[in-house]
Amino acid sequence: MALIVQKYGGTSVGNPERIKNVARRVLATQQAGNKVVAVVSAMSGVTDSLIKLAKEVHPEPNEREMDVLLATGEQTTIALLAMALHGLGAKAVSLTGAQAGIVTDGLHTKAKIANITPKRVHEFLDDGNIVTIAGFQGTTPDGQITTLGRGGSDLTAIAIAAAVKADLCQVFTDVDGVYTSDPRLVPNARKLAEISYDEMLELAALGSKVMQARSVEFAKKFAVVFEVRSSFNDNPGTIVKEETTKMEDVVIRGVAVDKNQAKVTIAGVPDKPGIAAKVFKTIADANINIDVIVQNVSEKGFTDISFTVASTEAGKATKVLQPVVKEIAARDVTSMVDIAKLSVVGIGMRSHPGVAAKMFETLAASSVNIDMISTSEIKISVIIALKDADKAARAIHDAFGLGA
Repeated sequence: MALIVQKYGGTSVGNPERIKNVARRVLATQQAGNKVVAVVSAMSGVTDSLIKLAKEVHPEPNEREMDVLLATGEQTTIALLAMALHGLGAKAVSLTGAQAGIVTDGLHTKAKIANITPKRVHEFLDDGNIVTIAGFQGTTPDGQITTLGRGGSDLTAIAIAAAVKADLCQVFTDVDGVYTSDPRLVPNARKLAEISYDEMLELAALGSKVMQARSVEFAKKFAVVFEVRSSFNDNPGTIVKEETTKMEDVVIRGVAVDKNQAKVTIAGVPDKPGIAAKVFKTIADANINIDVIVQNVSEKGFTDISFTVASTEAGKATKVLQPVVKEIAARDVTSMVDIAKLSVVGIGMRSHPGVAAKMFETLAASSVNIDMISTSEIKISVIIALKDADKAARAIHDAFGLGA
């Protein structure tokens, strides 16, 4: 008897009929002779509605109370799914993140999983139950409700799979698997049969909305092989696993676009030791993640420092930097949100030269200007104007022959 963890995203449980469809799929998996844990997200649109509701009450809601509020979305879904399973004659029980033994640190809205004690999960499974678990949430050691950040249900599923030593982890979503690019932006994007953890991690971090980056990192750390597939059909999905030798034959695995980007610039910064450290420590202390960093060549003892953050963090970043700007006697700090990050990813880049040249030549031929550049061993990212993002993605996708 295999133990299978299945995760269903918001669109898969978006209305009562879809929840009943998930219940039928989960029950069929159990009836095939398996123990089943179903990790679910909030119904599509619910989390956004709760955030909107909170901001109507207070423009800057307290983060602890936001966690208490947002955790109700997944709790609604687990109860409804358990009820749907009962309606099909199955034994089922719903568990919140805390009840499932998920313990996190105390960083509200962006908590990290510290450990999982799945004793109760095993007890319910051994008693013949299908266990539905609320994704996206956990609890601190002293009982405070926490959430894991957007896409946190993916992380819950991978972490639960590792903790219960599942034989298989399946991530069900509204797409058939991982594609060479977003099919909504690039019509001829094709589905990948398999992809390495590192490539998936880069794509997730660079804007691909299929998986949360932290969940892929967790899977790599604990060697959890998982499959991304659709909850609306029975087509095979994409297997995400450790890289193999043959994977290096593919130079570029995919093209990602992230439109949730903002550029923050501190102008007129004195070119002295320790200034950059002061700036980025302030950003780190505010729990703001930064991505691409560029510092201009010093001119007459002054320079400009630019970096990118999530567009939702731009206002917070400029606010916390205002006192620093005065302290270091810089000219000002500004932010710009009409930008996007375009990236190519592939472990084959390690052994195939010329990727950057082809990428830049293609962008130039498409009259797309590059603002900032960032590279790693297996990816190249450029910051471009938001208005150019879609055409640039299609051009790059075609240039590397990724189409179906």
